[in-house]
Amino acid sequence: MSSSCIEDQSVQDSQWYRIAHEMLSMAGIEINGTRPFDIKVKNPDFFKRVLQEGSLGLGESYMDGWWECERLDIFFHKVVQAGLEKKLPHHLKDTLRIAVARLSNLQSRKRAWIVGKEHYDLGNDLFRLMLDPYMQYSCAYWKEATTLEQAQEAKLKMICDKLQLQPGQRLLDIGCGWGGLAEYAARHYGVSVFGVTISAEQQKLAQERCKGLDVTILLQDYRDLNDQFDRVVSVGMFEHVGPKNYQTYFDVVKRNIKPDGLFLLHTIGGNKTDLNVDPWINKYIFPNGCLPSVKHIADNTEGLFVMEDWHNIGADYDRTLMAWYERFIEAWPQLEDNYSDRFKRMFTYYLNACAGAFRARDIQLWQVLLSPTGVEGGIRVPR
Repeated sequence: MSSSCIEDQSVQDSQWYRIAHEMLSMAGIEINGTRPFDIKVKNPDFFKRVLQEGSLGLGESYMDGWWECERLDIFFHKVVQAGLEKKLPHHLKDTLRIAVARLSNLQSRKRAWIVGKEHYDLGNDLFRLMLDPYMQYSCAYWKEATTLEQAQEAKLKMICDKLQLQPGQRLLDIGCGWGGLAEYAARHYGVSVFGVTISAEQQKLAQERCKGLDVTILLQDYRDLNDQFDRVVSVGMFEHVGPKNYQTYFDVVKRNIKPDGLFLLHTIGGNKTDLNVDPWINKYIFPNGCLPSVKHIADNTEGLFVMEDWHNIGADYDRTLMAWYERFIEAWPQLEDNYSDRFKRMFTYYLNACAGAFRARDIQLWQVLLSPTGVEGGIRVPR
């Protein structure tokens, strides 16, 4: 297929083209237009594929090089803002996947390890180059920051300050990633940290990072935790727990936290209570993931915790993702021998699509501070 754009009259006369043109027009996007957010279509089958397969067809056709867009982030911002994804057809496979999610536990003990192997074990080389020095693979805090490193350190400090960490306390980090938060808390606040992850690659790097500090990193399912901690934190892990396990998850936290403890949950959240995770993200990026809603968290913490504070920093995730994308593109010459061009297109699509969705405020990032019985006098929460 030629790399030039499709401009053949017969293509433009097809029903698939006309429908796609009409839909994209609602978002102010042109086919083969000249603006950075317009799409350049290279394969005439693109229109039929997307209209028949929805989100999965859009993502896979981009990975296949069927279309280009100079500013994918703006494209997705406009698409989400116009609600076009709601107008795309639901593929039968998507309908079946949602039905299966309702009937079965996609994040069971056995299946919980899948996302670790398929995403977080992609390669420490990739994440080292794309992320900040603390390797924070979650939303940064850009209130006063001008660089990714400053924004991620501000996020870490805010978390530790919200938890009111004191020297000698024991901190449990559920889903500890590459150990950035564990290192920061142990080094700057003098706490003893116990972290768990389901990624072998993360555990290995986290142990190296925290060498010499009072930090223990285990490859372990959160459901096996049974100890007592002054503080509990979980950053960017709850998205992998799944609605069928929310009650179990909060029961585990309750079992492991002291009566006068504090628990901070940092999670991406959805505006609606449903199981309809984007099929492309589910297949290629985070298998078996599901975004919780306010209702999910409220219903499953009721009777277990007092909600001390709920902080939405979702708008900051847009800037975080764009910073990751910039670093990913800069680092590609160092990565291309280990990853295919199709992988590059997949990761480009993922980072920009998510940035556009956060920019459109379609998804959120919450930091929820909880206590087992309520803090006497309340908490003056740092922002």
